Amino acid sequence: MKPIVAITVGDCNGIGPEVAIKAALLPRIRSKCIPLLIGPEDVFAYYAGKLGRKVNFLPLEICEVRRLGNSSRDSLNLFIPSGFTRYQPTPGKISRGAGAIAATAIECAVRLAMDGHANAIVTAPISKRSLHKTGILYPGHTEFLQALTGSKRSVMILSSSSMKVGLASVHVPLRKISTSLTRSGLKSTIRVTLEALRNDWRIRRPRIAILGLNPHAGENGDIGREELEIIRPVIRSFKSSKVEGPFPADAFFGRLSTSRYDAIVAMYHDQGLIPLKMSARGTAVNVTAGLPIVRTSPDHGTAFDIAGKNKANPESMARAIELAVLLARNRTSNTRRQVQ
Repeated sequence: MKPIVAITVGDCNGIGPEVAIKAALLPRIRSKCIPLLIGPEDVFAYYAGKLGRKVNFLPLEICEVRRLGNSSRDSLNLFIPSGFTRYQPTPGKISRGAGAIAATAIECAVRLAMDGHANAIVTAPISKRSLHKTGILYPGHTEFLQALTGSKRSVMILSSSSMKVGLASVHVPLRKISTSLTRSGLKSTIRVTLEALRNDWRIRRPRIAILGLNPHAGENGDIGREELEIIRPVIRSFKSSKVEGPFPADAFFGRLSTSRYDAIVAMYHDQGLIPLKMSARGTAVNVTAGLPIVRTSPDHGTAFDIAGKNKANPESMARAIELAVLLARNRTSNTRRQVQ
């Protein structure tokens, strides 16, 4: 049976609903999984109208989800969380209502996956400002999902055809990064990344490159001591694993060293994601490692400037769905082997 992938609506005033519909209707996606949209029917219908395509949405009850089959070519399965009220999208606008719908859709998708009704979830982009207007103050999806699943530690990994980049810190202001970096935190990031490579990507002996925090990886303490006092001791603690570094970030990416490693751990958001996104050109996928469920998302944001204009490219969303299917199948395969 094809896996069921729950796809959240994202921010109703961004491009999330549009790319969700476009990707879910692609023949290559429907051949691999059963897409299940999560959100209000009127929001999805609004954006389907902007596409100039007639889409038949099929609302489902919870008891029907596990028995899902693929719908017809112009139909999409839809699960509407209880308590949703009608919402008229206003593309490009920050809205408390849109933030509330986005949060409820995420919570619903997590419940479906945790209860075994969905095999994976893919989240469309959210607006942090809209989310914060509801009183939910997590800095992003990663932290919100960690709390919803009760996970002790999660790691944001961006994956493309040429590299995977995990982040030691995610949504942290630059001025706070050096104080937020700790031995225990970095060790946990590396450990979760290794586990994800083994269990989700099925890489038996993963090799990870660790980047330095400072220019020239600290120049032996002359340009910062984080490498000497935190990063190097953590790397040495992984005696039996291929964990190497710290490497100066500019030289590492400049020499195209990425092909030698299964993943890279960057010390902060832009250090790792700028080179990845430049090389991926809009096709990278965000994976939250360390959760008891499979979660992926596109590598872009809400793109309020083009929302509602039928200009959004669904390729990153499509690849997020495809990767979610792969990771879900790998986890199932690993579980079966462990039972045997």
